[in-house]
Amino acid sequence: MTRPIDVTIVGGGMITFDLLLPSIYHLQRTGVIGRIDICALDSPPLKALKEGFGQAFPGQDFTAHPSETEEPQKKYPDLYKEVLAAMPKRQAVVVAMPDPLHYEVVMEALRNDQHVLCVKPLVLQYAQAVEIEKLAYDKGLFIGIEYHKRFDRRALIARRHYELGDFGEFVMGEAKMIEPYYYRASNFQNWFTCDKTDPFVYVGCHYVDLVQFITGLRPVQVSVVGVKGKFPNGNEGFMWANGRVIYENGAILSVTDGLGYPDEGAGSNEQCLMMFCEGEGKTGLIAHDDQFRGVEHSYLRGIGCAGSTFNYVNPDFYRLVPWEGPGYQPVGYGFDSVAAILNTIQRIEHAAAGLPEAESLARRRAIIKEVDEKAIIATPANSNTNELVTEAARLSILNGGQPASICYGQDPHVEL
Repeated sequence: MTRPIDVTIVGGGMITFDLLLPSIYHLQRTGVIGRIDICALDSPPLKALKEGFGQAFPGQDFTAHPSETEEPQKKYPDLYKEVLAAMPKRQAVVVAMPDPLHYEVVMEALRNDQHVLCVKPLVLQYAQAVEIEKLAYDKGLFIGIEYHKRFDRRALIARRHYELGDFGEFVMGEAKMIEPYYYRASNFQNWFTCDKTDPFVYVGCHYVDLVQFITGLRPVQVSVVGVKGKFPNGNEGFMWANGRVIYENGAILSVTDGLGYPDEGAGSNEQCLMMFCEGEGKTGLIAHDDQFRGVEHSYLRGIGCAGSTFNYVNPDFYRLVPWEGPGYQPVGYGFDSVAAILNTIQRIEHAAAGLPEAESLARRRAIIKEVDEKAIIATPANSNTNELVTEAARLSILNGGQPASICYGQDPHVEL
């Protein structure tokens, strides 16, 4: 019998509420997940998580660190280290922190012999991604990066047909992801500052990863220009960014991102991808309108964070729907992505169960290599060009949009 794995989520913010916890609750129902712990900086988000899923997941709960009853103003920045140290070995840690904190939390999980699911991007520097890959492989621990667009059926169909040569070769494209304006009033205002990140790095990475996922082409040059603005607390951040990515075959991808989709708008965001390809005597096209998916709802009252009444509903990323069991179940490629990573961790541990340590380590490493080479789930080994793109983007945007080259070879790095 396959034993469930315990999960600790580090971070109690928006992505935990919107995707991670409900997905993990459902995996607990199906026997993949055992105990659930969630660690946050303070108690308010944990209280909200406790109160948010009673109808969808009746009877299910998690252990909060700190307790949701703690005084809301008290902060616990290092509590996650104690929680990870107390976990049984080779379970799963879900890293759902702001991007600049991923590295230290992932490394702490690895030091405590834990497998990892990390929200994208893994880290902000290529050298850190390589360090994580090496340490994890040495210990036989799996790192899955939650680039959920890889699990969108549209992307999987496009990848198959690109591999078969049905489109030709990618030469010119554009992508867009504009997140809601209300993000500016969230915890983003405390960490989404000019010196830390920008919209291209934060959400543009989804489409940069997706283009390489579909085509296999490596980026070789990045240039990004940003537009600054002030958060409600006065911190300055890049509210908008436009990037250009050039690939090893000379193809060009333009990427526009921002924190500015109108809260009153019918879509929860604006996102799309268009890729033109050259073939013999003709051209091919991949066009994904990822905001409008053929479903429109008009509600009696405003729902969601922005409270809009008319909505272009995306049924494909993540929704809670009725099913044959209690409450509701999550469906969509967001859930599929989380499930694939945690199922892989459980599969690794099941395959290694009961083996002597040397055999266990060899078996775990073999499955990790298999997943790396399949390259459906993003791992440090098959997606570390994303960290090079991130480094190049940050170098460019902080230098007025100057192009930054990605240099491969024995010592991959970026330079203006």
